[in-house]
Amino acid sequence: MAKKTVIIGGVAGGATTAARLRRRDESMQIVMLERGDYISYANCGLPYYIGDVIKSRDALLLQTPQAMKDKFNIDVRVSSEVIKILPEEKKIKVKNIKTGEIYEETYDNLVLATGSSPIKPPIPGIDADNIFTLWNIPDTDHIKAYIAEKKVRRAAIIGGGFIGLEMAENLHGLGIEVTVIEMQNQVMAPFDPEMANLIHENMKNNQVNLILGDGVKAFHHQGNATKVELTSKTVVETDMVLLSIGVHANSELAKQAGIALNQRGGVIVDEYLQTSMPGIYAVGDVIETVHYVSKDKAMIPLAGPANKQARILADNLAGDKKTYKGSMGTAVAKIFDLNAASVGLNEKQLKSMGKVKHQDYYVALINQKSHAGYYPGAASLTLKMLFDKDGKILGGQMIGQDGVDKRIDTLAAVMGLGGTIYELAELELAYAPPFSSAKDPVNMLGFVAENILCGLESFIEWDELDALLADERKKQEYTILDVTEDIERMVFAIPGSRHIPLGQLRGRLDELDRNKRIIPYCAVGIRSYNAERILRQNGFNKVAVLAGGSSFYKSMHYDEGRTVLKAAQKEESEEEPDYIPDREIKVLDCCGLQCPGPIIKVYETISQMQEGEILKVSATDMGFTADIDCWCRQTGNTRMKTERHDKEYIVFIRKGAQSGHAEKGTKVMDTQQGKTLIVFSGDLDKVLASFIIANGAASMGKPVTMFFTFWGLNALRRSDAPSVKKPFMDKMFGFMTPKGSKKLKLSRLNMGGMGTAMMKKVMKDKNVDSLEALMQQAMKSGIRLVACTMSMDIMGITKEELLEGVEYAGVATYLGAAEESNVNLFI
Repeated sequence: MAKKTVIIGGVAGGATTAARLRRRDESMQIVMLERGDYISYANCGLPYYIGDVIKSRDALLLQTPQAMKDKFNIDVRVSSEVIKILPEEKKIKVKNIKTGEIYEETYDNLVLATGSSPIKPPIPGIDADNIFTLWNIPDTDHIKAYIAEKKVRRAAIIGGGFIGLEMAENLHGLGIEVTVIEMQNQVMAPFDPEMANLIHENMKNNQVNLILGDGVKAFHHQGNATKVELTSKTVVETDMVLLSIGVHANSELAKQAGIALNQRGGVIVDEYLQTSMPGIYAVGDVIETVHYVSKDKAMIPLAGPANKQARILADNLAGDKKTYKGSMGTAVAKIFDLNAASVGLNEKQLKSMGKVKHQDYYVALINQKSHAGYYPGAASLTLKMLFDKDGKILGGQMIGQDGVDKRIDTLAAVMGLGGTIYELAELELAYAPPFSSAKDPVNMLGFVAENILCGLESFIEWDELDALLADERKKQEYTILDVTEDIERMVFAIPGSRHIPLGQLRGRLDELDRNKRIIPYCAVGIRSYNAERILRQNGFNKVAVLAGGSSFYKSMHYDEGRTVLKAAQKEESEEEPDYIPDREIKVLDCCGLQCPGPIIKVYETISQMQEGEILKVSATDMGFTADIDCWCRQTGNTRMKTERHDKEYIVFIRKGAQSGHAEKGTKVMDTQQGKTLIVFSGDLDKVLASFIIANGAASMGKPVTMFFTFWGLNALRRSDAPSVKKPFMDKMFGFMTPKGSKKLKLSRLNMGGMGTAMMKKVMKDKNVDSLEALMQQAMKSGIRLVACTMSMDIMGITKEELLEGVEYAGVATYLGAAEESNVNLFI
């Protein structure tokens, strides 16, 4: 007699088990029981139907009961809820929801595919009609009908997971003002905070209100409107609420039957997907599985693993002995302009497991392009990979506008097959300019990881750099080295950084201190890596590249000054400049170019234009709008307005300052902002004046360079300098000139030193800082104290005799600083 398999639940786990089992065993009796009306539907497509991206509701329905009967000869019963399992009798009790009838059904094999349900915590006011969850077709119908009937203008989404953010995008696409409220300090829990920051930035640029680190205390309803009260006492007014807090396993039936569950309510299964009860199996969201990387037990409610579990179980029910090896949690989502994907473990999880960075695991974080940069449409791609000292890949995260899905799949495939970073580097992948680069981004991940393990490359993360910048005690221990071009530095520079373009680095190595830690950076990290190799092979042993480059660093500080884009179709109702006839506009297409490409092209084009002419620039680089805003302020040009058409960012620029036409918030600034002082004199009063002026400029946030030459060098001499062997003439110069700031004298009224002593006494009585205190303050403020090496040689002064923190350079360095300054003083 043919065996009978009863499956409780449909969708990914249940329907796939039934279909595969029929393909393996034509004689088996298969019964599928579903308490809802739909047995197989595209639940991942529900947000896109609500947002009118998917137009047809029928497109979401993958199988109907009648189709399953006709194609697979499966007895499908909808509106049939299993209310009890009787393991000893191998029976279940079933309730017909429509008629109320209760009957028993026997089985030889029982499959639990009961899935999961959205979490709905006991928050006051949570049961109102305008508070929804999205999990199935009826949920979708209710939400879509409510939006249309009530003409919803505002929506609050509680939770920043996959469904919450997909719904945020789709509701926003309907013209609804969206607020996302997330209790944690980031959205998308599978991602590390710095990667999630890229998503935060893009959400805010799309005018989504994002509230992080705040939970819901209560819902207060008045008519069709709701006030969402947060734990911080913030109140968000909205017309509808979507709960996307998470899910819990539907395991109540299993619990009542005495089947073993884990602490989170997941059904425990073995490698063959059998529960603790003989003859009872489980698949999908309801089960506890094994994390493929860590080998720890985990709950991973994803459609992909559920389908694979169902296939393996069906084969086993047909007589095979296949095992399910676990899940890596590979996932991808579209979130506004970005695609975000992850696989394996993240850094948060590794730290929670007690793992230590640079010992138990390493990080490779790089910026790449989705395909060859010279082919139109190339978009930025940020990739992060975690790996151990043996090269085993522990996890990865990728975010970008294009090409994310195939890269995360490639990484997942290598991990699943037991490959390491070395196999990743060697992968031979398809290449043509529209699709990739000759060295694909995943190859580049392997290359960088190999460099790290071989000691060829070292990185400093953005937050580690911020910690350094904030620590006053370590100011003299490092140099931040900007190796970008002059035009890029107009757009952005890390505070206190030295600027030596990569092409000039080999000839200016003497300007850097080999005893300090050198932190080179560029736009995305390629030039700074080349700089690191130059430095390391020239005796600089403490070098660390800024991971991800300045483009990534800026995204980590996006809230400190960002340009919010308005959709192009909404521009006409906003404040705009006068109408500009097309014939007066020059057009520049920078689409596909990545930083600093668009800025350089704008600079080249503007340079050839006449004052007052207008340039219309289109670019796909998401950082372009913020960069061009800064560039316009620095160069005295006018950003007139900013638009957006799909993935293109459109900026109108008028050559020269036309403040009446500038977009609100645009300020025209001087091209040069620095202050440069040549300290030629060694007189106390003149050196005092020099440092007072320099500290005042530094306090206004201006970069300051003080170039000490000839007699001014005496101010930098150490009073406790070590004995240095010198020629006779050099010794004579040293004997005849003041040794340090305390030995300097007034230019007038010195009176054998009495006038100088009186001046110091008056300064002390009037609480004026001494020269020594002013010099210390200057160093703490990041003022560059540069000693002229030519003057040092003439006067017989050596480096050992000068204060720590002083730089050594020639006149070219002074002239370079003067070029970036609008004040130059000779004292």
